Amino acid sequence: MGAAVSSSPARPGGLWLAFSKNRLSWVGLALLAIIIIVAIFAPLIAPYDPLEQNIVARLEPPSAEFLLGTDSYGRDVLSRLIYGTRISLTVGFIAILIAMTIGSMIGILAGYVGGVFDQIVMGLLDVMLSFPTLLLGLMIAAMLGASLENLIIAIAITEIAPFARIARAPTISLKQRDFVEAGRALGFGPVRIMGVHILPNMISDVVVMSSLWMASAIRTEASLSFIGLGVPPPTPTWGSMIREGFENILDAWWLAVFPSLAILLTVLALNLLGDALRDAIDPKLRAE
Repeated sequence: MGAAVSSSPARPGGLWLAFSKNRLSWVGLALLAIIIIVAIFAPLIAPYDPLEQNIVARLEPPSAEFLLGTDSYGRDVLSRLIYGTRISLTVGFIAILIAMTIGSMIGILAGYVGGVFDQIVMGLLDVMLSFPTLLLGLMIAAMLGASLENLIIAIAITEIAPFARIARAPTISLKQRDFVEAGRALGFGPVRIMGVHILPNMISDVVVMSSLWMASAIRTEASLSFIGLGVPPPTPTWGSMIREGFENILDAWWLAVFPSLAILLTVLALNLLGDALRDAIDPKLRAE
């Protein structure tokens, strides 16, 4: 009774077709794979300890010894950039996973129950959406304090409302479908209908948006770290590295340029991959 309909998650053949039609998606996939590998094997790849200070070599420009130069404490920029990849991917992935789970549950419940409950929930979500993502994240992070856990919570909260809206729209349509009505006729409860019949038929939309919003989460993490509300120093993060580079922009351009490029490449990879996933679940594309 819970057979997938047209909006079911894309099959491997659909993914291959989408990647074949969108050649840039291979670039995104390759970039993301490299970034993930760098994060996993950071201790093996980084040439120096990212926390090791060498005042004698402070603010050294890129050279054979320090490929991306050193910062104002003499720490190797390349090593800090590599370890910063771990922070960005961890924060982005966990925050989006939390937001996707909670937001999808809220959206499905609101869309299925409908009525006054739906109006109240959507009204609260509209209030959250009225705040710019960065401003809302800044407010929450400032209240919770600077730490990795609080940063993840702050970013997750900012992304719950968009996920809830994405999940609600198909739920309203799906709950009128014949296979859902048949489930009710057989005596299935609301929890089973939402979890077994509705969720599998709209999860693909949510997954696609998660890849795109993970890019947004990484940008938000960098922005909060830039203003001092991210992971406390001396832990290397791309946002804190850019802040230090901004303070020394006239004397040490490499401090801000290289972490900015890292953010750019990561966001680009996620967006290109998200486009391919979106094409893979497009019913018109799969019908061709």
